[in-house]
Amino acid sequence: MRHTYEPDISRLGSIDTTVTYLSENCAPAQCRLIADAVNRVWSLRHIDENLPDPMHVAAHLKELGADSHCVIAALLGCHAARISVAKEELENDYSEQQRRLIESVRWLNSFVTSGSHTTSTGADIITDGKVQAERVRQLVLVMIEDVRALLIKLAFRVERLQLMLKLKSDKGAAIARETLDVYAPLANRLGVAQLKWQLEDLSFRLLEPDTYKRIAKSLEERREDREIYIGSFVDLLSERLGQAGIQNYEVKGRPKHLYSIWKKMQRKRVEISDLYDVRAVRVLVDDLQQCYAALGVVHSGWQHLPREFDDYIANPKENGYQSLHTAVIGPQGKALEVQIRSRDMNSDAELGVAAHWRYKEGSSEDTRLQKSINSLRTVLESSGDDDEPLLEVFKTEVFSDRVYVFTPKGQIVDLPQKATPLDFAYHVHTEIGHRCRGAKVNGRIVQLGHQLNNGDQVEVLTGKLSNPSRDWMSKGMGFLHTSRARAKVRAWFNVRDLETHLEEGRQIVERELKRMNARELSHAMLAEKCGVERGDPFYIAVGRNDVGQHRLLAEINAMLEPDTPIAERIPRRYVPRKNGDDIQVRGVGSLLTQMAQCCSPVPYDSIVGFITRGKGVTVHRDDCTNILNLRVAEQQRLVEVDWGQEALGDYPVVLDLVAYDRQGLLRDVTVIAANEGVNVTAMNTLTNAVDLTANMRISLSVNSIEQLVSAMDKMRQLRNVISVERVGGPA
Repeated sequence: MRHTYEPDISRLGSIDTTVTYLSENCAPAQCRLIADAVNRVWSLRHIDENLPDPMHVAAHLKELGADSHCVIAALLGCHAARISVAKEELENDYSEQQRRLIESVRWLNSFVTSGSHTTSTGADIITDGKVQAERVRQLVLVMIEDVRALLIKLAFRVERLQLMLKLKSDKGAAIARETLDVYAPLANRLGVAQLKWQLEDLSFRLLEPDTYKRIAKSLEERREDREIYIGSFVDLLSERLGQAGIQNYEVKGRPKHLYSIWKKMQRKRVEISDLYDVRAVRVLVDDLQQCYAALGVVHSGWQHLPREFDDYIANPKENGYQSLHTAVIGPQGKALEVQIRSRDMNSDAELGVAAHWRYKEGSSEDTRLQKSINSLRTVLESSGDDDEPLLEVFKTEVFSDRVYVFTPKGQIVDLPQKATPLDFAYHVHTEIGHRCRGAKVNGRIVQLGHQLNNGDQVEVLTGKLSNPSRDWMSKGMGFLHTSRARAKVRAWFNVRDLETHLEEGRQIVERELKRMNARELSHAMLAEKCGVERGDPFYIAVGRNDVGQHRLLAEINAMLEPDTPIAERIPRRYVPRKNGDDIQVRGVGSLLTQMAQCCSPVPYDSIVGFITRGKGVTVHRDDCTNILNLRVAEQQRLVEVDWGQEALGDYPVVLDLVAYDRQGLLRDVTVIAANEGVNVTAMNTLTNAVDLTANMRISLSVNSIEQLVSAMDKMRQLRNVISVERVGGPA
């Protein structure tokens, strides 16, 4: 059966039928403008078969309830019209508002695919990340001006994906990936469920065709039995709703979207046969009171699953979505999902901002829509001109799912998933975040890096003075998840003594150059690559974290390998094999090599080779005590070595951890290792009964220095821990 909001392609067979279809319920003046737009574009629509047909896009928008301005902008904003119908030609017939909307759509449609290496004007693209950041920035700018332009762009993207499936183009995967990263989350943020589901399902089909077919086949094989079961449940529920005195209700089966099924299978790690909500119904009623009355009928008739109940009417989602979700054990003991909402709520859920097109045409502005636009404006302004924070904020603040927690007074606070009590503190007030010293969740004291869950009650414990920790800005430490909170911490440190930033920045630069074995690189050139004035301003920017570690490593890597293709200029993670076969002896090439057990070097360490009799070259860290204490005669056996080609493998590392002994210390250490993906191969603990300390020697298997440093940093933050040191020297 045809999807409710898919255009009726049979009505686009000729100019006359197309004009009639697109002009339905429009004023005569607008009908004339639509007819003019169709006539202008009809003969140009197939100039490039790799681009969406604007007639299909316009029809799609019409099915979504778009106004005539959107239909016209979709027709005249396509690629063919952009190059064939000049802006000056439109001045006599179209209003200024319509022309601005057309220009906005043309601007959005001039973007190239994220994987390309040239812009629409032929300019070189520096990195994919910068292209995507610029695209996000321009999408938000256009949306702030007129949200309809973004909705039109989303409709173009749906048609583009369908075209990629039809043509089986090599560009399909790149376009699908970009859609899931940028466009589908924006559609979700705007509450346009119909576009969101189509964008996700089409992208999923392009990226994972085999998985898509497997799930589709599984659903189809059970379709007849499922429809019979749902039909009988619908009849039974309808009868009980009528008996309860609820009038004008509608009960129907709810379509399932393959991408959402796959995501749930991934999240719950189950097969499709174990998902209860493959069987789902939706109840539509007239008003709010009937929603809860219908919920009472459902829960009184069948046993419900408490953990699967969500009241999005009392607590709407960030995009304005409202509905009651519950799951019950239906006939034959089969679990079944039930959604209950009013018809107005259903319209908002399916169409989102598309249900409020006409707020631009003189009616009152929709406050919920404006709230979404204002939140995106805040994100854009807070990121400034820096690409990395912009993308990071969008991923954590805009594109993520949400978690709803409560203050001690019962007020709801909306945060991104994986948010922490410290994120909560900064969300409530910046000063509360600065003064935060601890937190209680549901009455129990937790660590500041504890991840919050829906329904948690959070209480912040504060001190008298503002005293944030620099560790809070580190992603690896896990104290803060939201970029906005990290920016507030960074701003607090920015007003502190510049000499502190200067010294810390210089130490960070030296350390990263050492880890990358690139101490010979010019600091001045590195500053220029990072877009910062050389000298002290560069070190201050690094110390303030204005130039982040990821950016610093990326630029160092680019300077080390200037001929590397742009898309591959990312921080290197050389992970040689355990036996050292991938270590390169400079000037000679590959020889028999092995890793020294005394200092256990891992990728990114600065290393040196020592020629041993009969065993080839033993690779040490250059700060290894055995190397530093070599006799003069033996120093002649030292050779320069470097990490070779990238390979997969793990490296043994030994840590010494000293802490005041307490119950649960061993458990906390192993939990950190597991969370960081570090394998604990051996552990020896010696307790000193006199000073009540515990000395642990922990043998780990790591794949990079970054992984090791992150694990060590988190171990140092454990309660009662005095020190964590790497055997053979500090990490």
